[in-house]
Amino acid sequence: MSNGLLLDTHALIWIVHDDPIARTAREAVIAAGGSGTLFISAATAWEIGFIASKPSLLRIIGQDARAWFARAVDATGAEIVDLTAALLLDLSVLPEPLHRDPADRMIIATARARDLTIVTRDRAILDYADAGHVRALAC
Repeated sequence: MSNGLLLDTHALIWIVHDDPIARTAREAVIAAGGSGTLFISAATAWEIGFIASKPSLLRIIGQDARAWFARAVDATGAEIVDLTAALLLDLSVLPEPLHRDPADRMIIATARARDLTIVTRDRAILDYADAGHVRALAC
């Protein structure tokens, strides 16, 4: 595998809400959380805030975005990876074809910079991994 796992935003939501994910992904996330190699991009905080700002999506987290995110970080034992200027500049040199979602681009750049495997069900990220541009574990 790699030096750790990076949770895609939706993977984090599913894990926190105890929604079903692939057994191998769940086992890998539990092991990474226990060994200090589980990470969440600061881009996910931005995405959670976006979700909370939309009444139609607020039901997904069901509470204040800050409180939900803090609870999610605590529940998973993950470490937050900040978005540095260098990492954000890396977005401009990611290989094509690239995901259109800006948060997913930040997550991809974070995984590449930190040598992490993204835990996701996002087909575009999984295709990007299949092309050899990043590592991903389907959940």
